[in-house]
Amino acid sequence: MPRRARKFKRAVAPDSRYNSLMLSNFINKLMMHGQKATAQRIVYDAIDIMGKQENKEGLAVFEQGLKNATPFIEVKPRRVGGATYQVPIEVRPDRAQTMAMRWIIKAARKRTGKSMAERLASEMLEASREQGAAVKKREETHKMAEANRAFAHYRW
Repeated sequence: MPRRARKFKRAVAPDSRYNSLMLSNFINKLMMHGQKATAQRIVYDAIDIMGKQENKEGLAVFEQGLKNATPFIEVKPRRVGGATYQVPIEVRPDRAQTMAMRWIIKAARKRTGKSMAERLASEMLEASREQGAAVKKREETHKMAEANRAFAHYRW
């Protein structure tokens, strides 16, 4: 049991346009150097682009893409008797969502050309179709966990 006081999650206000906590967290993860207005503009533009391309509500496409990139299981290194094993563990829902957001943003930043809003929109669209770099990353994580399933009994 830790000796220090427990850390509490800071309450995040929902975003102004869609009143969504998840979108607010995504904006905060995308934000660089405290420029929240820029991050909001990028995300809202990306949602508008997704809505036009899919002929659906943009927020629904966003949520579907995030859901498709969310991992359920990951591996963590565990040292046992001089050997380090990759032990598969279930991912907490808040951490899973954070990982998915991080992977999507990283994949969008790696894309070349176009504006960030367009890159983010294309990555989210691909994620909503079970394609793209973020979904590939999730599949790799699941494969790694499946390959190391023999070490699951080392879970703590």
